[in-house]
Amino acid sequence: MMTTTRLTLFFTLAIAAGPVTAAAPAEEPSAVGKVVIYQLLPRLFGNTETTNRPWGRAEENGVGRMSDISDQALRGIAELGVTHVWYTGIPHHAVIADYTDYGISLDDPDVVKGRAGSPYAIRDYFNVHPDLADHPARRLDEFRSLVERTHAHGMKVMIDIVPNHVARNYGSLGVPEGVTDLGANDDDSVVYHRDNSFYYLPGEAFQVPEWPDWYRPLGGEEHPLADGHFDENPARWTGNGARSAQPDFDDWYETIRINFGVRPDGSHDFDALPQDYASRPTVDHYRYWQDRDVPATWLKFRNIAAFWLDLGVDGFRFDMAEMVPVEFWSYLNSFIKQHYPEALLLAEVYQPDLYRQYLHLGRMDYLYDKVEFYDDLKAVMQGHGSTDRLVEVQQRHADIEHHLLRFLENHDEQRIASPAFAGNAWRGVPAMLATAAMSTSPTLLYFGQEVGEPAAQDAGFGRASRTTIFDYWGVPAHQRWMNGGAFDGGALSNTERKLRDFYTRLMRFVASQPALMGEYADLHLANRERTEHYDDKLLSWLRWSDTQRLVMVANFRDRAYPGLSLELPSEQIEALGLVDGRYALRERLYGDMETELIVADGIGHIALILAPLAALILEIDT
Repeated sequence: MMTTTRLTLFFTLAIAAGPVTAAAPAEEPSAVGKVVIYQLLPRLFGNTETTNRPWGRAEENGVGRMSDISDQALRGIAELGVTHVWYTGIPHHAVIADYTDYGISLDDPDVVKGRAGSPYAIRDYFNVHPDLADHPARRLDEFRSLVERTHAHGMKVMIDIVPNHVARNYGSLGVPEGVTDLGANDDDSVVYHRDNSFYYLPGEAFQVPEWPDWYRPLGGEEHPLADGHFDENPARWTGNGARSAQPDFDDWYETIRINFGVRPDGSHDFDALPQDYASRPTVDHYRYWQDRDVPATWLKFRNIAAFWLDLGVDGFRFDMAEMVPVEFWSYLNSFIKQHYPEALLLAEVYQPDLYRQYLHLGRMDYLYDKVEFYDDLKAVMQGHGSTDRLVEVQQRHADIEHHLLRFLENHDEQRIASPAFAGNAWRGVPAMLATAAMSTSPTLLYFGQEVGEPAAQDAGFGRASRTTIFDYWGVPAHQRWMNGGAFDGGALSNTERKLRDFYTRLMRFVASQPALMGEYADLHLANRERTEHYDDKLLSWLRWSDTQRLVMVANFRDRAYPGLSLELPSEQIEALGLVDGRYALRERLYGDMETELIVADGIGHIALILAPLAALILEIDT
């Protein structure tokens, strides 16, 4: 979950430990094959309706169901080399649709973003969102079927857990036996108690924000609950840490902050994790917490994670993990790994100086590589950034590069094809090579990215350039791949078909080749110094293993580079185990280039003519 005020309204950065630099991360690279994660929102993914009226109801604009993610759809996803499918919006979140026939109370438009609601305003952690089910009363069973179908196609299942906040009207209808729900037994007469789930403002009632001139709930449509009031007394702190009974519109006003034992002054009501645990194995973290008294919410989120893992879920994406104390992550993740050792744990963290804390002390498997690598890569794609920065970021994070998830799109970010980003989906071609093939880290694909979806329309609460997560909506380019439910790309344009073919070739390659999990060496800086015409709109590097040697080159310009002679310095030639001579090079994505590496006096050269927006993978034939 991201907003422009994401980092400005923290009430405290709940980190007990100091800087961490030297330790073994939670998981080391496997011998063969990268992790490839495909993110999709079932509400949007399976929707074939093309009406797309802003603020439209599900009956007008359509809604995707879990059942729409058919065997045909899953085969199409698996074609992209995907190892894990991240299903966004599975837990029941606040929504305007009427499900009172199923015992679900109505949600208030004054505290719901959009008509379909935000997947990050969860109101029941122990059930599936009713919109996604053909039969809402059996929605958990339908989710189990989706998990089974996904597993049958050789892919694992991830969902979101949002530990920092929940919907203002949170309350589960189906808490498992022996489990205490969030908010149950809270003492709301005090601002803070260690075992309260929430923070309170005693004596103050909640007030909805003052709406900006351009906004009204449901686009101004009349609704009996859209009356400028929401019954919450006493008021609770808002999800981003705002402490006013009337949060601002830019606050996460639809959510309330979870209390993890962090006092209002920022001090902690739990034991600190000793610094030496940064270098200890996960099992030691698990043992550390066994006999310790921890805040009640820690136990509650442990039960939430166990509930979904027992349903067959294989991992989690933890929303805004940096807003939750790192000790909690040590507690939760060591529990998960003890009982579900293969679970994949991915965290949204945006502060690079915290990366090593959340990996080493928090026992995360992977973190977002957004603030540096993605942001710098986006600037290059837009024409005003330098590829020099990408090399610098790669070098600075060399010790943790395997654990930094890379992506070009997700639900928070703008679509590549949007004018606000690059305005051309093909600008993602060289960038995706860098994203997927520079490091051993996992790669994320967002549904529709592979066919160039531009997110061109305002959907209601959701605005153009990002595919809405708040509204009922069809995703046009993705729908052309869906082709009415055939999921065969039959309605794609030739350009869209070629783009998907590129993504399929690239992602299948990086998910299966040993060099992608092997060694890395930069070629960029040496060529910047010594090679004519080589500038900071090119990027080049090596990847190799005992059995495979690859040269990667990306051209970020929309013009060709004629007559380029790429140099492989002597230290790289030595690392590759090459001697003077000629070596044939095979282009591995399309097989449409014949060239050679010439090594003389220990230095290599490759003569290249680079097409506009080229992404080359050249294998050295030895």
